[in-house]
Amino acid sequence: MARYTRLTEPIALITLNNPPVNALSSAVRSGIVDSVSQALKDDQVKAVVFCGENRMFSGGADIKEFSGSMSGPPLVRMIHSIEASEKLMVAAIEGVALGGGLELALGCHYRVANTKARLGLPEVTLGFLPGAGGTQRLPRLTGITAALELITTGRQISAQEALQLGIVDQVTEGNAVQAAMELALSVIGQPLNPRRLSLRPPVWSADVDSVCEVALARVKQHSRGAMAPVACVQAVRAAAMLPYSKGMEKERQLMDTLFRSSQARALQYAFFAQRNAGKWSLPNGARWNNTKARDVQRVGVIGLGTMGRGIAVSLVKAGLSVVALESDAKQLESGKKAVTAMLQRDAQRRGVGSPLHLLTFALSFHQLKDVDLVIEAVFEDMNLKKRVFSDLCKVLRAGTLICTNTSGLNVDELAKVTDRQHLVVGMHFFAPAHVMKLLEVVYGSRSSPEAVAVAMALGKRIQKVCVAVGNCPGFVGNRMLKLYMDQSLYLLEEGATPEQVDQALEEFGFAMGIFKVADLSGLDVGWRVRKASGLIGPDIDPVNPSRWRLGQRYCPLPDMLCQQGRFGQKTGRGWYLYNSPGSKEAKPDPEILNFLEDYRLKYGITPQRISSQEVIERCAFSLANEGFRILEDGIAAGPEDIDVIYLFGYGWPRHRGGPMFYASQVGLSVVLEKMEHYHRIHPDVPSLEPSRLLRRLVAEGSPPIQQWRNHIKNLHSQL
Repeated sequence: MARYTRLTEPIALITLNNPPVNALSSAVRSGIVDSVSQALKDDQVKAVVFCGENRMFSGGADIKEFSGSMSGPPLVRMIHSIEASEKLMVAAIEGVALGGGLELALGCHYRVANTKARLGLPEVTLGFLPGAGGTQRLPRLTGITAALELITTGRQISAQEALQLGIVDQVTEGNAVQAAMELALSVIGQPLNPRRLSLRPPVWSADVDSVCEVALARVKQHSRGAMAPVACVQAVRAAAMLPYSKGMEKERQLMDTLFRSSQARALQYAFFAQRNAGKWSLPNGARWNNTKARDVQRVGVIGLGTMGRGIAVSLVKAGLSVVALESDAKQLESGKKAVTAMLQRDAQRRGVGSPLHLLTFALSFHQLKDVDLVIEAVFEDMNLKKRVFSDLCKVLRAGTLICTNTSGLNVDELAKVTDRQHLVVGMHFFAPAHVMKLLEVVYGSRSSPEAVAVAMALGKRIQKVCVAVGNCPGFVGNRMLKLYMDQSLYLLEEGATPEQVDQALEEFGFAMGIFKVADLSGLDVGWRVRKASGLIGPDIDPVNPSRWRLGQRYCPLPDMLCQQGRFGQKTGRGWYLYNSPGSKEAKPDPEILNFLEDYRLKYGITPQRISSQEVIERCAFSLANEGFRILEDGIAAGPEDIDVIYLFGYGWPRHRGGPMFYASQVGLSVVLEKMEHYHRIHPDVPSLEPSRLLRRLVAEGSPPIQQWRNHIKNLHSQL
């Protein structure tokens, strides 16, 4: 898996060969060790150039090996022997040098990169730190501050930035191997000790302690409970404060702790779940990824509100031709200005030409007659969407797909008004659509595998994480979100405060608590939806002693706030108080405490002490419990799909793996026991009743999450 080639010059070439990214598997490491040994024994060889097959240096460690016992030569020892070699070692970087791949390159005496190469140490995203000397060698090249930023974020950088930081010695637009060989010939015979990073002192900052303290505060704020970023800061600090050998020992100790942690398992699970999210069979057995997706080059977007604008920008950035349509000239002009500005800012930031030539703005449906696919993004109103779908069928070609960006409306109902039910699917984007990575592709009962394949392929092309889901109210994400929101409101009724609930959720790992998110989004948005659904209305007192609506417990607290004009950040008042409308700094509001006390007093609710543990159990376990029901109903194929949706669409902390993975880590029997406990206390909340699938999995010994799909299939076969 590492090929040794003796060249005519006094240079040997070691080529890593483990497609697609030349991961440093056991076999590759063994091949490198054998090849280096061969080069060292050859008196004619004065220098060795490392490169990767197919113009790809190395994507790093083979993650699949982490789940079993490690075999083969240790990466740390291998890199140390390369650095200690008395023969010149040069890395020729093309494609990527990530993680262990970059650490291998740092062990070489010189590094040459192609201008299109990407470099980075992304181990933190998998719950680790760069454990093969990366935390010790990189600061000796870049300085402490830059090393901290790169290692704690896992950010990938360009070859040009790597050159500026001193990580590579040369950047070439041509063949990196050829450039590396030329560099080797020019420096053969020069002393190697100055090039051995382990012998260099780190590039000190003015005050290492203060720099590390700032970095530590930053990662704690952004990572909220994640262990790996904190460990990365500690390892880099060791590089600055300790001799190299002691720093390596500290790196090893920190790596050992992380390697055994549940967070690392969660992050690796999330990595593979994201990879596999799109590989799913539809209920009829057809696999979208085995179905050839027709080519899409021209797309129509109907509606240029917030969602439509983001969708249009995403499509244009991917090189697709877009016809953006509005029904009103004033709204069209407003949308045009917004989309144009967004694209121009993006092009300026990336240093590329503006793609505005791909955009056409229109007021007439007839201008959509030649598109390959249409995405409807009008207001979330079933009758309005039906009219749009019906009008589209009068102008579109027979084979054109019609997609709806609905967050929860019935896709089958929309399809019924068309002449092409098999070509109708949902494409549920998340706001802002040009930023958020998640895309739920919703198939109806009549949606064809081909239609799903086209939507999934289009989502992938615009760089979304796509998950195919079934058709039900709210689909997967919003169906579960309702239970999460309900529990948070019930906790307020029972004695909690908004800041108490939010603090517990943020300490759990969410970037923002649910009430801060509600203020950010605008409380009036949900209020309008509830009015439209009949839950509240002018003829209904928003508060009544039973607190029930349409056969279920209903909490009117958000409606009561909206009646007071408290819409959140936009009005300067919501669940929190803000200095001014539009301000983002949330402050506890004494008026809210009085409001909640009056509410409880009026309806005879005796406030209870609510612990942070109860907040997490009620909110997180309710999410998982509804996730089990979704799996029962066949709306999602497996727990990984649900977890990917929550990781990329709803801010679930990545180091917790997702609500389904979290349930598996806590223990399904524990989740069952807690749900039974809370349902006994709150029998008026049917959603707290444990799901049938949860009970069944516990009865069958709580199998690991990787085996749940088989149990789900067995359950479906018996229904």
